[in-house]
Amino acid sequence: MDIVVNEFCERFSYYGMKAVLTLYFINYLHWDPNLSTAVYHAFSSLCYFTPVLGALIADSWLGKFKTIVYLSVVYVLGHIVKSVGAIPSVGDSTIHIVLSMVGLILIAFGTGGIKPCVAAFGGDQFDEEHTNERRKFFSIFYMSINGGSVLSTLITPILRGDVQCFGGDCYALAFGVPAILMVVALVVFISGSGMYKKSPPEGNILLDVCKCMGLAIKNRWKSSKYDPKKKHWLDWAEDKYPRRLIHEIKMVLRVLVLYIPLPMFWALFDQQVRTQRDFLLSFIGVCPVFCSCLFFQMLNALLILVFVPIFDMVVYPLIGLCRINLTCLILASSVLISSIPCLSYQSSLEEGPWILFSNHPGEIILQKMEDVKANNVHIAWQIPQYVLITAGEVMFSITGLEFSYSQAPANMKSVLQAGWLLTVAFGNVIVLIVAEGAGLDQWMEFLLFAGLLVAVCIIFSIMAYFYTYVDPDELDKLFPDKAANDDDEDNLKKNQKYHMDQTDNSMYLNPVEKSTKM
Repeated sequence: MDIVVNEFCERFSYYGMKAVLTLYFINYLHWDPNLSTAVYHAFSSLCYFTPVLGALIADSWLGKFKTIVYLSVVYVLGHIVKSVGAIPSVGDSTIHIVLSMVGLILIAFGTGGIKPCVAAFGGDQFDEEHTNERRKFFSIFYMSINGGSVLSTLITPILRGDVQCFGGDCYALAFGVPAILMVVALVVFISGSGMYKKSPPEGNILLDVCKCMGLAIKNRWKSSKYDPKKKHWLDWAEDKYPRRLIHEIKMVLRVLVLYIPLPMFWALFDQQVRTQRDFLLSFIGVCPVFCSCLFFQMLNALLILVFVPIFDMVVYPLIGLCRINLTCLILASSVLISSIPCLSYQSSLEEGPWILFSNHPGEIILQKMEDVKANNVHIAWQIPQYVLITAGEVMFSITGLEFSYSQAPANMKSVLQAGWLLTVAFGNVIVLIVAEGAGLDQWMEFLLFAGLLVAVCIIFSIMAYFYTYVDPDELDKLFPDKAANDDDEDNLKKNQKYHMDQTDNSMYLNPVEKSTKM
């Protein structure tokens, strides 16, 4: 429970800060919208690339618990620096920009560093025979993420706009409250220290992995046609490295290869969020448009809070009984249907002239938008789009968290969690490339992303069909001394299976020979 509360507070802290970040850039630092959007996406991408660093520190050096504690301190410092930079009396605009960038970098390393560790650390608290309880934990864990997102997205803008300080909008308070929540998250996490199961790090595993892979490539390159054949290219390192390490690397590489197509889902998802946020900024201060946009900004997280228990208690048991895998079908359906409402996304909300007021220090600028022809497409037609893509997210993201944990060897669980989070980072990068570089109309962007994701679903389904689940616990039985021969690996392959009771309320179905249901 302490881990779930910690994640709730941390996500409130993160999303609360991001909820007003673009407005802070435009109205406080006086950046133009293009620069503000670029910095916002660069920060978001950095937050999903830094998990690799946190995972390596946890698995190779400090362990998950200490890594979470130390990087949470860095996280808190980032929020404090960011809040200080939002105080007008602290230096000039250059100081504000420097403090803001330093704060964002610290926050990115803090939130990214602890992200894979918290999920893996939570999974460590369950024994392998308690897979059902662990699955429920990841569902509750994901609910806590979105619970924090909903409250912070609602509360932080109110603190910025309704509370006045230093003669204007109180950005210092809007950033300060997330800092306080991050302190609460750290205190709650440390308070449960005595109850946690803490797995010690096993040395510099990254260095061993890199050396092993390098030696395998070197030996394979130098081999001649007269040398005996190897079953796998990594087997060329078996003369120096133990069979257990080689097999662990194979396990991780198989999963990472499976993740290659997945950034496209997050690309479409991030494109939807980006478009909604940009349109929201265009109507700041104008109701009912601004209010309806704010509702849609929170709708995804609200739907997740509703869908997670429904899927756990109703949908997954039915899938288990029918032996049907619906994940990719729902994802494909969501992106196909999402392309239709998005064709009229902007036009559906531009109904006649709007008068916008842009608040700047000491002046009010009156702006009038171009009058366009009104239409009868209601904004509520976007709700089915959000419902479908959120259903896809619930099945996709929670499945990915549990799958990444269950298929990772004990000394690389944080690393594989970071690999899962990298799919989000690369999805964000794809959006930046297409949205900023291609210059396509909005409806064409959505149609492009939807079409690409349909192709990705087909490719991923084929890859997943030929993936064989493994039980990492079999490593301890067959490699007790962390060294084994080829016969041990053959025995391990025969024992690879994914256990699930026929009545288990899980979406993870028993795999048949060389098949998986993810």
